[in-house]
Amino acid sequence: MIRTDKHLIACFVFAAAATATGLLVENAYYLQVMIFIGINTLLALSLNMLMGYAGQISLGHAAFYGIGAYTTAILSTTYNISPWLALPAAVFTAMAIAYFVGRPTLRLTGYYLAMGTLGFGIIVNIIFREWRSVTGGASGFVGIPPLEIGSFAFDTDRRYFFLVWGVVLFFFIICRRIIDSRVGRALRAIHDGEHAAAAVGVDTAKMKLKIFVLSAAMASLAGFLYAHQIFFISPGTFSFLASIRIVTMVVIGGMASIWGSLLGASLLTLLPEWLHAFADYEMMIYGLVLMLVMIFLPQGLTRGILDIYENSRKKNDK
Repeated sequence: MIRTDKHLIACFVFAAAATATGLLVENAYYLQVMIFIGINTLLALSLNMLMGYAGQISLGHAAFYGIGAYTTAILSTTYNISPWLALPAAVFTAMAIAYFVGRPTLRLTGYYLAMGTLGFGIIVNIIFREWRSVTGGASGFVGIPPLEIGSFAFDTDRRYFFLVWGVVLFFFIICRRIIDSRVGRALRAIHDGEHAAAAVGVDTAKMKLKIFVLSAAMASLAGFLYAHQIFFISPGTFSFLASIRIVTMVVIGGMASIWGSLLGASLLTLLPEWLHAFADYEMMIYGLVLMLVMIFLPQGLTRGILDIYENSRKKNDK
């Protein structure tokens, strides 16, 4: 109960901070950057549920991100379907694909699972690139409409900021409730030892498939938000490197940490903005940051910062 109360307080503070930021920040560039931080936070949170809590490695997570983006783009642009009707279609498509891909793939473990998801991600990206008549091919897909509710359109950065961060806050609460439930305890048991979890009655295959489908749904929602923010998508956004970037967000922020997803997404979104002069060395810099975090803060920045704080407080008490 105490943990839940603390989380609700943290969510309330977070919501107040996000609201104040959205109201006070006037610079359009800063608002856009924070919108992308929100979308990346949702992506990192989706993978953290799968990798951080259930211990299932995925190197093809950007595929579900792209499925959400391309599904809504095709339905709302090519077929003139309302984006709000395209949204459940995008999420359902990602969930259905995750279900049929996850059933055989999640029987694998370790490096074999990583390679299986990597192959899936590459295949989906090739489809995005080569199915030119539907996806626009390597040139990308243009003309995606903005989101509207009646006469109210999310056509300004401020309005879209509140939409994105409202979605992020909603999933923070949902994921926290899952983690604190029996399902969350089962996921952590699978992470710690799948055979031991099965021995005490956890249906490991069913549980892994469920979290894989949920993770895909969240990633597809992030793709939906991304597509209707920039009105243009291309296969490069959902490549293997994008999957690696999402994994890096989770690891740097801290696996099995909801707030770590926010920290990791913020750092990895801001890093390219700070290092424009080193754009050609982007992946090298990501690798260096990841290496330093794994050496000095192996549990991620969130847990590392908390440990440093607790140790300093103990020293002051002495």
